[in-house]
Amino acid sequence: MAKSPKTDIDAGLVRKLADLLDETGLTEIEYGGKDWHLRVAKTTAAKPATAGDAQPVSEWQSVAEAAIDHPGVVVSPMVGVVYITPDPDSPPFVKVGDEVGEGDTLLLIEAMKVFNPIKAPKAGKVTRILVGNGTPVEFGEPLMIIE
Repeated sequence: MAKSPKTDIDAGLVRKLADLLDETGLTEIEYGGKDWHLRVAKTTAAKPATAGDAQPVSEWQSVAEAAIDHPGVVVSPMVGVVYITPDPDSPPFVKVGDEVGEGDTLLLIEAMKVFNPIKAPKAGKVTRILVGNGTPVEFGEPLMIIE
């Protein structure tokens, strides 16, 4: 009779990966070795959409679509999680209405446990901030507008 492969699950590893999902805002993660592979995924139950829900989503999509074509848009250079403050007890790096200089830090994007400062590509006034603290972002997603 053939011997079956080991199927014991390392509950501690699964918990660590699940914590990493929560920490990063990702919905799934895969990890493996030479002879094994583990995938942890998280789903959320969607609540039924209402007419009121559709309008804010539609408005946000319109704002994001308009922002991407704006000449002063600052886009995410990576996938990660946005942090608008250097730490929980500090004020935001910038607020709407602030004047910034080229190279000033606008926010941080955490990717793979590294906090990457996102710098102002030009001097100007922050007119829109399109992301909030802890928001997951994709590459090329609009973050804010500087005019």
